[in-house]
Amino acid sequence: MKNPKERALLIHQTLLTAFGEPIWRNPLPAVDELVSTILSQNTNDINRDRAFEALRAKFPTWESVRDAKTEDVIAAIKTAGLANQKGPRIQQVLRAITEERGSLNLDFLAGLPIEEARSWLTKFNGVGPKTAAIVLCFSLGMPAFPVDTHVYRVTGRIGLRPEKMTVEQAHPHLESVFPPETYYAAHLNIIRLGREVCHARKPNCPQCPVIKLCGYKEKTK
Repeated sequence: MKNPKERALLIHQTLLTAFGEPIWRNPLPAVDELVSTILSQNTNDINRDRAFEALRAKFPTWESVRDAKTEDVIAAIKTAGLANQKGPRIQQVLRAITEERGSLNLDFLAGLPIEEARSWLTKFNGVGPKTAAIVLCFSLGMPAFPVDTHVYRVTGRIGLRPEKMTVEQAHPHLESVFPPETYYAAHLNIIRLGREVCHARKPNCPQCPVIKLCGYKEKTK
C-alpha cells in the first residue's frame, strides 16, 4: 500500500476522473459565509439556504442583523433549526468582530498566515474548525480543508485517517496528507462520494470509483 500522501493524491485523482472538477457555488463574502455556515450546523443545505435568504430579506445589512432584537433574528432563521441557539450566536459573533475590527469585514484574514487566520476565527463561540475552514477555503481561497460529517465518515472508512481520530484532529491530519492545491476539489468530491455512494448505513461499494483504494473491511458485495 502506498504511503498516506500518495494514497490521498491517488484517491483525489480518481475522484476527479469519476466526478470531474467540482464547483460548489459562487463564493460568498467571508462574513456571509461565516453566517451561512453557522446556520448549516445540524441541518441540511436546503434549510440553511432558506434561513440565510430569509435573514437577508428581513435585514438589509449584517450591521442590522447585529443590532436587531434577538427574537427577530430567531424568527427569521427558524427554518435552519436550533434557531434559539443560532440567532444569539450569530449576533454575538458579529458584535465581537465589530468590537475587534471596527467593521464587519473579514478580508484582512487573507493576508495572515493560515494558522493565525484559523485561530482568529475559532476564538469566537460557535466557530469551530469546520466553520473556520469553510470561510478560509471558499471565501478567501486559503489552504484549509473543511471536515464535515461526510468527509469525516468517508475518510475514516476508506483509510485516509486513523479510524478513532476525532473530527478536530481530522482537520490538520487531512491537510497534511492532501496537497494544499487539492483541498477545494478533494473536499467537494469526497462529500459527493459520501452523499451518492458511500452512504452511512448502506454504502454502495460496487459503484464506488475508489473501491480498489478503499480500506473498508465490510465492503458490500
